[in-house]
Amino acid sequence: MARVLIIAGDFVEDYELMVPFQALQAMGHEVIAVCPDKLAGETIKTAIHDFEGDQTYTEKPGHNFTLNGSFAAIKGEDFDALLIPGGRAPEYLRLNSAVVELVRHFDKAAKPLAAICHGAQLLCTANVIRGKKVSAYPACGPEVSFAGGEYCDIAVTDAITDGHLVTAPAWPAHPEWLKQFNAQLK
Repeated sequence: MARVLIIAGDFVEDYELMVPFQALQAMGHEVIAVCPDKLAGETIKTAIHDFEGDQTYTEKPGHNFTLNGSFAAIKGEDFDALLIPGGRAPEYLRLNSAVVELVRHFDKAAKPLAAICHGAQLLCTANVIRGKKVSAYPACGPEVSFAGGEYCDIAVTDAITDGHLVTAPAWPAHPEWLKQFNAQLK
């Protein structure tokens, strides 16, 4: 089974962290969740984003999530795949050069790389989507296009795979997104 790294931060989308973390473990994969400047055993706050008929999603406090890895101790070469959840975290994680270099490592090595929702912001900053079909939360569509990717406006329950990259618009796509990501894991 694969060793999967998840990069998260405070106010990551609750479902987009918790569900993949647990589902991939249930499939038999080893999953390590890290956050820059935090150690294993420390927690990050999550947020629940919901679609309630407004012009954009609503945000509510989520659960505290306990990290099981320390960002400073991890090396990309020790993992088979990378998963990037969405929420608020990617907007500031993309400002961390070590995080951006880690994303680039997975892309250069053509290792499976999954991103959902605002996780595309990290892909754009790392410059790994040029010429790729990418789904994301619709508000990230312009960023995907500016970064040279082909933004795919798909149903919120769908996902898209282009090479080693698996993306989806938001947490309602979990079944399809995780199925496509799991198919890439060895």
